[in-house]
Parts: sequence; C-alpha cells; structure tokens
Amino acid sequence: MSSPIFVPGVVMIRHAQSEWNREGRFTGWADPALTRLGHDEAARAGRIVAAHGLTFDRAYTSRLTRARVTAETVLRIAGEHGVPLLADWRLNERHYGALQGEDKVAMSARVGDAQVWRWRRGYADRPPAIAAGDPSHPSRDPRWADVPRDRLPNGESLAQTRERVMAFWQQEIAPQLRAGRRLLIASHGNTLRALIMALQGMSVDEVEGFEIPTGVPIDYAFSASGEPLGWRYLEDGEQAAA
Repeated sequence: MSSPIFVPGVVMIRHAQSEWNREGRFTGWADPALTRLGHDEAARAGRIVAAHGLTFDRAYTSRLTRARVTAETVLRIAGEHGVPLLADWRLNERHYGALQGEDKVAMSARVGDAQVWRWRRGYADRPPAIAAGDPSHPSRDPRWADVPRDRLPNGESLAQTRERVMAFWQQEIAPQLRAGRRLLIASHGNTLRALIMALQGMSVDEVEGFEIPTGVPIDYAFSASGEPLGWRYLEDGEQAAA
C-alpha cells in the first residue's frame, strides 16, 4: 500500500514535559508548569513546524497550563502570530481521580506494577474515584464552574476520555476541516491516544500499547470531507537520527 498523501489538516501535539512528568507523578487535571526542558521541547516543536512550512487558521488547547503554554510557544516560534487560540475542557487530560499527585513508583510498590499499568494504560480501567468533598475535586475548582456539574469527572477510564474528546471533535474540529482550515491541537497523552484510537480504528490492545512522546508534532491528514487519511510524526534532524 502506498503512503498517504499529507494535505492540510491538523497538527496535534502532546504538551511538552511538565514538572510532574519529570517527577513521575499521576497528573490528570492538576496543573503543574512546564520544566525548562519542557520549554525547550515546545520551542523545538515550533521550529519543526516552521521548517515544514506549516501554517494555521485556528489553534485549540485544553484548559490546563502545560498544554496552553505549549501551544503558545509553538505558534510564537513558528511565526504564527494572530492565530486564534481556543481552550476547551474536553481536551483536558484524562482525570486520574484519587491518584492525582501520587508518585507512580511509590504506588507500584504499594499495589504492584500490574495494577499501576492497568490504571495508566488500560482502556476500560478507572482509577480510584476522588471524593466529592475533596478540595481538589473539579466541582470545587472555579476554573470548571462553567462545566455542567454532572459532566465533571471524579476519575476517568480511557474509554470515557474518548467519549468527551470525540464529542469535541465532532462539534468543533470536523466542521473546521470540512471548511478547509488548518488546525493546531495541543493536548495530553491520554486525550490524544483516545482521539487517535477513534480516528484510526485502533483496537483496545493497540491503544493500550500506544504511547505518544511529549513535545513532538503529529501531522494528521484528512480528506476534503474530513475523513482521516493517516498521520506521521514531524521530526528535525536530531530526532530522525535518534
């Protein structure tokens, strides 16, 4: 089979390294900043986008700092000034419930590697729910006051994350693609895993073994009617050599 022809569509990027990525903690809807390496990753992604001559009509991000700063940096470094940047909670990371903030290595020592792997990678596996009275529950955070209370998660499986990100896709992204617009989406590892699973028709086994690196742009091609044609990582010379 011949390789797909990549035409204007969507560039997706998992946010660059955050402080909690570096520390190996479950992050979810917590809001740590990017590390110095993360800022460098985002800038490099902007240079890669510029080197490929990509331009954007609109950009989308989650409402979490690490994704927003990644998007802003990519646009700035790529010289894409004035591109509207729209934030939507449905692009947020999978909510890790009561696990948020926990050290993954320490948790493995407590409950075993297999259980932590299922929480991190499993499609239908939900983390322990965060209690409604917990100060870090989304319903107690004013950032989510505009989100219907019954839609605020207390912990999500990847399957549930897929439901909300695909609702966003069908409502917002698909019409933009059919209108011929080029889009940037800065989101999160699990959110993009769920999205690509749906677009590519991945099996559960495939998505459970699928990992997306931080700060590496994904060029996704679509037909004029918005049907996915294929995707590839965009690399610079350093990444290609690696």
